[in-house]
Amino acid sequence: MPDEKLARAIRSKVRRDILHILSKKPDRPVHLIADELDISESSASKHLKLLYDLGILEFHDMGKERCYSLKVKEMKDLLKVYDLIIKKL
Repeated sequence: MPDEKLARAIRSKVRRDILHILSKKPDRPVHLIADELDISESSASKHLKLLYDLGILEFHDMGKERCYSLKVKEMKDLLKVYDLIIKKL
């Protein structure tokens, strides 16, 4: 995964929030992620697709719902480092 695409992906607060949610609660359906972030399911789906296309997430279908999880387990550590850097700026 190119560094610039990853950097662009986690620069978005919504996408970072999605990654934080999935680091604590794997296998989350789109509607629950959208509810937690108070955004539309359509918006959540677009962000999830971008993260999936980058290879950060994986999904499986459960009935009519698509559930997402972190594919790259190191994302938890990367998010911690990113959050620490942002707090110091």
